[in-house]
Amino acid sequence: MITIKKYAAIDIGSNAMRLLIANIVEEKDKEPQFNKSSLIRVPIRLGQDVFTNGKISDLNKERMIDAMNGFKLLMKVYGVEKYKACATSAMREANNGPEVLQAIQEKAAIAIEVIDGKKEAQIIATTDLKKFIANDKSYLYIDVGGGSTEFSFFTAGKISESKSFKIGTVRLLNDMVTQEVWDEIEQWIKITTKKIGAEITLIGSGGNINKIFKLSGKAQNKPLSFTYLSKEYHKLNSLSYEERIYELGLNTDRADVIIHALKIYKNAMKWSGAKYIYVPKIGLSDGIVKALYYNKIK
Repeated sequence: MITIKKYAAIDIGSNAMRLLIANIVEEKDKEPQFNKSSLIRVPIRLGQDVFTNGKISDLNKERMIDAMNGFKLLMKVYGVEKYKACATSAMREANNGPEVLQAIQEKAAIAIEVIDGKKEAQIIATTDLKKFIANDKSYLYIDVGGGSTEFSFFTAGKISESKSFKIGTVRLLNDMVTQEVWDEIEQWIKITTKKIGAEITLIGSGGNINKIFKLSGKAQNKPLSFTYLSKEYHKLNSLSYEERIYELGLNTDRADVIIHALKIYKNAMKWSGAKYIYVPKIGLSDGIVKALYYNKIK
């Protein structure tokens, strides 16, 4: 006999807000199964406000409140029994962040925890990421967001080095990442790779790399090569914003940032010497659900 629990995760990123509703299927003496029931993405680009003006605009504040009320109703309809809401880079840096969080608490009755890059990486590490990590190999896991990117090296099946950098697609779109930041990332990756002293394989997560992988038509357990990623980067770069929407079917809020995400992944592959990148369907939302279930977060 099985038992089904319904958990949810709200991920408030710099480029969009997401609600993941998951069914957790339990059966005696077996590992629980985590199945996505619904994923709703709302393209509210908080990073555009925060990284250029230092605060969340009144318009986006009201859009956030409306979205959170919508999420609350959807969770009620689905019968969600536990949920967690987390915010990342944009909310961390917004001067009016506490005011916005309080308004959401008052008008949507949802409490949001603002997490740092280290905790974000730890939460993601509780996902199915482990299925892609062999104990006798070394990996560099990269999660590219709108405002920050988390890098984690895995050796012997565990995180050996982890670091968050203030580089993301929305920052790059607004030309807010200096060459010094790129140099710092390059140095950190090269030094850590040399310290590990083994061949590195990349694992990437985030909406942009997922879209690139979907466009490739590859089977889920197959990786993309560095050569393929480089070709896609140049191909997308040769297309206009409108052509990426019309010819590739990209969303309007994806078509302008996808190139910047690819540049981060491509450079990380080059600096680590990785030839392949795996793209599992995981992210912060998946990690929140699992961390909730295993009581790793409140």
